[in-house]
Amino acid sequence: MTLPPPDSLERLTHADLIGVVRDLIGEVTRMQAETEKLGGALAKLRVDHQAVKDELARLKHLPPRPPIKPSGMDKSTQAKGPEAGDEKGGRSSRRRGSQLDRLKIGAIIVVKADPPTGSRNKGFEDVVVQDLSLNPQVTRYRRERWETPDGKTIIAALDPGLVGGYGPNLHRLVLTLHFSGQVTCERITALLNGMGVVISKRQVVRLLTAKLETFRAEDEAVLKAGLCGAYVTVDDTGARHAGKNGYTTQIGSYNFTTFRTGPSKSRLAFLSRLCGGVSLYVINDAALAYMEERNLPQIVIGKFKEHKARIFSSAGDWERHLQVLGLSAMNVTPDPMLIASEGALWGAIHHQGLLPDTVIVSDDAGQFRVGAHALCWIHAERLVHKLVPANDKQRNAIEIAKRMIWWFYRALKDYKLAPSVKQAQLLRARFDRIFKRASTGYATLDRLLRRLFRNKDGLLRVLERPEIPINTNTSENDIRAFVTKRKISGGTVSDKGRDARDIMLGLAKTCMKLKLSFYEFIGARLGIPGPKIPPLASLIRPAPA
Repeated sequence: MTLPPPDSLERLTHADLIGVVRDLIGEVTRMQAETEKLGGALAKLRVDHQAVKDELARLKHLPPRPPIKPSGMDKSTQAKGPEAGDEKGGRSSRRRGSQLDRLKIGAIIVVKADPPTGSRNKGFEDVVVQDLSLNPQVTRYRRERWETPDGKTIIAALDPGLVGGYGPNLHRLVLTLHFSGQVTCERITALLNGMGVVISKRQVVRLLTAKLETFRAEDEAVLKAGLCGAYVTVDDTGARHAGKNGYTTQIGSYNFTTFRTGPSKSRLAFLSRLCGGVSLYVINDAALAYMEERNLPQIVIGKFKEHKARIFSSAGDWERHLQVLGLSAMNVTPDPMLIASEGALWGAIHHQGLLPDTVIVSDDAGQFRVGAHALCWIHAERLVHKLVPANDKQRNAIEIAKRMIWWFYRALKDYKLAPSVKQAQLLRARFDRIFKRASTGYATLDRLLRRLFRNKDGLLRVLERPEIPINTNTSENDIRAFVTKRKISGGTVSDKGRDARDIMLGLAKTCMKLKLSFYEFIGARLGIPGPKIPPLASLIRPAPA
C-alpha cells in the first residue's frame, strides 16, 4: 500500500481519507492475523523446546522439572468465618484443651523437697510424664512330648500368636513400623538388633507377610461394605511388581480405603477389582443393559439371553462359555469378548448387592466411567490452568474462564450445604453460560470448554446427589501414602509382598479415617490383650434400622 506524503493529507478529499483509513484497517488486521499465527508457532516451539530440555535432562540423569503449581481453587473457595481460621495461615487461634484426661496413670511418685526451716507445706504441683520402655524378652517354651501306646509322638501345641520364634508384640511392632511408619526392612532390622533382638532382614520380611489371610479377609469385607455406601472416589498410580510396571487402584470414601495392584488399569481390571476379591461372572439384566450401552451387536446379546447358563464361578468357565457361543471367532469392533466380559463383571457386582445406588467419583479417566458417575472439579479446572497462552488476549481469556469456574465451584459448595430444586436449576443455567459460550478468542480454550460442556452430567451430578464430594482430594491424599511407600521401598517381588502392602496400607488408612489406633487394631487381630476392636466393616456399613 502506498500512502501519500504527510503534507498532502490536507489536500485529500473526504472519500480519499476514507480509503486511506480502510487501507490502514486492512493492514492492521493483516498484522494481527500474522501476530496470532506467529504466537501460535511460538507456543508450539516452546512446547517442543521444553520436550527437548526434558529429554536432555533425562539422558544426563538430572532431576525432573517440578510439576505445574496448583491453581488453589479449592482453598480460595472455602467459606470465610471463625471455623476457617484467622489470618495466621488459616490456623485456628483457639487454645487446645488438655488431653491428659485421656491418659491412665500407672504410678505416682512423690518427689521430696529440702525446704529451709520455717517453711509451710502448700501441697503438690503435679507433672504428668509419659515414657516408653522397649526391652527384649526371651522366653523358653518347654513343649511336653508324649509317646502313645501305638508309638506315635504327641508334642504340646504352641501359642498360635508365635511366628517363627517371635512373639505377637514384636510382630505388631514390625507391622506398625513398616506400614504405618514407612520404615524400611533394613532399618527395622538395624533398630531391633540395636535393642538386643536377634533377627535378620529375611525374618523381618516373613513377619510382614505372616497371618496375611486374617487381614485379607478384613480388607475384602471393608471393600464390600464401602461399595454399599453413597459414593466412592477412585484414582490410580503406577507400581512396580516382579520387575514389571503395573498399576495400583485406590477405592475409598470418607470412612474407608482399599488398594488393589495389577498389571493393567483397563476398565475390565477396574470392574474385577470392584467385585470384592471374588472371581464371578453373571449374566443378568444389569449385564445385558451394560452390553447394550456399549453397542454390543444384538445378535451377540441374543446368544447370552438364549443360553441357560448365567453364573460362572471362575475365569476359565467364563472363557469356555464364550468359546461355546462363538465369540472368540468374531473379529468385529467393538471386541465382543471384551464387552461381554465387562458386562458379566458388572452383572456380578450387582448380583452381590454392591454399588446399589453408589456414585463413582473420578478424574474423568476412561476406565472409571461405569454406573452412576461423577467428575472431579479440581481436575476439570486444572485443564484450564495448564493452558499456555501466547499473548495478552489469550491470557485474559484464560483468567476470565478460571474466575467464572471458581465462582461456580464456590456456588456448588454452598449448594451442598443447602440444596434446593430452584438453586439446582439456576446452577444448570449458569453452567451453560460458562461452558457454552460462542468464542473466547482462544481456539484451544474454546475446544476445552466444549469438552467440559460434554461432561455436564458428570460435573453436575452433585445437584442430584448433594451428599457426594465435588473433587477427588480424598483419593489423592490416600494414594499419596502409597506413592511415599513406593519411593521408600521401591517395588515388590513376590505376590504375597504385593498383597501385604496393599492390604496393610488400606487398613492403616481405614483405621485413620475411623479414628482408630492402627497399633491397637493389629494387636486385637494378633490376639494381644488390649482394647477390643470390632470388625472394621461393621463400622463402615450403617446398621440396618
